[in-house]
Amino acid sequence: MSFWRTLVSDAWSSYTPIVVIAFVIVRVVTSRAKGVERYHMRAATTLLFGHVVALVVAAGQETSGYDSSFADTVAFAFELLLVVNLSITAAFRVLLPRVGFVLPRILVDLITAFGVVIVFVAVGKKAGFSVAGLITTSAVLTAVIGFSLQDTLGNVMGGLSVQLDKSVKVGDWITLGPGQPVGRVTEIRWRYTAMETRNWETVIIPNGTLVKSQVMILGQRLGEPIMLRRHLEFFVDFRTAPTDVITAVEHALRADPVRNMAHEPPPMCLFFGVRDSFGVYAVRYWLTDLHVDDGTDSDVRVRAWYALRRAGIPLSIPASTVFLTHQNAEREQRKANEDMEERMAALASVDLFRGLPEAMRMQLATQLTYAPFAAGEAVTREGDKDDGLYMLVRGDAAVRIGVGREMREVATLRAGQFFGEMSLMTGEARTATVVAATDLVTYRVTKAAFQEILQATPAIADQIAEVLVQRKSELTAARDERDEVRRTRMQTAKQDLLGKIRGFFGINDGT
Repeated sequence: MSFWRTLVSDAWSSYTPIVVIAFVIVRVVTSRAKGVERYHMRAATTLLFGHVVALVVAAGQETSGYDSSFADTVAFAFELLLVVNLSITAAFRVLLPRVGFVLPRILVDLITAFGVVIVFVAVGKKAGFSVAGLITTSAVLTAVIGFSLQDTLGNVMGGLSVQLDKSVKVGDWITLGPGQPVGRVTEIRWRYTAMETRNWETVIIPNGTLVKSQVMILGQRLGEPIMLRRHLEFFVDFRTAPTDVITAVEHALRADPVRNMAHEPPPMCLFFGVRDSFGVYAVRYWLTDLHVDDGTDSDVRVRAWYALRRAGIPLSIPASTVFLTHQNAEREQRKANEDMEERMAALASVDLFRGLPEAMRMQLATQLTYAPFAAGEAVTREGDKDDGLYMLVRGDAAVRIGVGREMREVATLRAGQFFGEMSLMTGEARTATVVAATDLVTYRVTKAAFQEILQATPAIADQIAEVLVQRKSELTAARDERDEVRRTRMQTAKQDLLGKIRGFFGINDGT
């Protein structure tokens, strides 16, 4: 028989034409499919070429009268390996991904390995090997190799478990803990998991280490979009009111958000207290693109810097700066005079104390307590027992009555006004809640500070009662009292308050 007839006969008997047609179909399909790596088809091409060469060698040996069994076995082995390669590629890398079912890469590799074992057994039978004896020998050899390659096998099993439970996926940003590199997972292989850092580095993590470590997946929360909270500290001169800093920075960031900054939750500016000679603040915002953390941080700092400059808020100066002030009696006296002038002006602005002689006002001014409040703080609360009166020097305050849902605002107090006079003069519980609408500067007058004045000039109590009854009447009107009964009650209320004042301060009616 001629060489060509022998070659064609062997090709048909080994189903080579069918395998070639399958190879061409898979090659065409994979050329249009995404996610199929080129080396898969290069391997298939190599196996097909090996099969054809082995067939040619076997046909030549058979035509020349030589034994062609070895070449036939090699051709059979290449053909079976080619079938396994084409089947795995077509099923698991083309068809299943198209219907939305993607197996982990390591599981596909295991199926491929299982197919190779079947090929090995089939080739062994064709060649006349004792498969049972080979398996027994392999079991002993596997045990020896297993003991010597424990770490490698641990990495392989670790990679298998990671891909099966999908706890870590390609594209996740991860870190193994504080001080460890942060990067995006690019691939999960048999032995290792690779991640790329923002520094243009690739970190290889053994899978055994990955499954034994506490892995932090950045920016992920169940049912929420991917974003990471950032914390940026900055320092401002300690003499600046924290509310001014917070308002300026938050308004700038929320009105026109920086690129890659989440709108919700909104960015926040927080105050962490004073350290040495500066106030410590921080901007917290949520980053939507984890790859550009440094650039976005820089944009946020720039936005905050300009916001502070527009608000006239100075940043902190170095803590090593030394302030030198020449201390002498003249300076101390000047500061004391300035403070006294401010206290006297506050007392003069209150009609309750405006009628006092200057000497008494000076005596009372020395006993005033400086009391600042931040916006939103309650200065007094309805129902509280307190004997203090507050005089507003700077800022606005809201007067509210009622509790819970029934609370409503009835008046606004501004600089130069006062509140809390009923508790000071009669010891009654607070009849309204006063909340700082803006940052407040107040002076507080206590019963102990005012008692000496009333003891020395009891007649002042009548004047004060006149003022108090007017204030109480206004508050009563705010509580929906009828206007027609207000006048009839004023005289009775005046006498009642006068009695309470004299009793509270121990003043006799005849003095």
